[in-house]
Amino acid sequence: MKKRTLLPTLLFVFVMLITFNVNAQDFPDLDKSSMDAATYPGSYKISNKQIKVIYSRPLLKGRTVSKLAPNDEVWRTGANEAAEITLYKSFKIGDKKIKAGTYSLFTIPGEKEWTVILNSDINVWGAYTYNPKNDVARIKVPVKSAKLPLEAFSIVFEESKTGAIMHLGWGEVVISVPFENN
Repeated sequence: MKKRTLLPTLLFVFVMLITFNVNAQDFPDLDKSSMDAATYPGSYKISNKQIKVIYSRPLLKGRTVSKLAPNDEVWRTGANEAAEITLYKSFKIGDKKIKAGTYSLFTIPGEKEWTVILNSDINVWGAYTYNPKNDVARIKVPVKSAKLPLEAFSIVFEESKTGAIMHLGWGEVVISVPFENN
């Protein structure tokens, strides 16, 4: 009977352990544009939200808003995936009634006004597959100047007499989108 040595078995176990450890730690790098959420009502103490936007926050890093979100071109309203907005109840945007649901949030920047678009396509990356046939609502809103420039693209809500206002700001640009109770 041949004598088996322990060395090949130990070597095999050692290689398997190294291989397992290397694969177990194979995480992707962090996104350069962090994901964020804005809600209405905005307080974390209120759990019954009416609106939630999930978006990624690109940074200017010495660039201009018009370089990163060119005028007259459909923009994903943030970075990476197209921003998604969930309405937990029906709202009116401009003269259009919008049912509760989840929509992509696109914008078309302009020098004096931006077009804000809710689109029924969801889970899309960027605006590469944007299809205007699936627009649920469009509203044009004026551009205002920010009190202080914003390095990171940001979205925040504020209560209004008739519902909520979603403010989008970046650089020195601010737009405000009214959501009226239905």
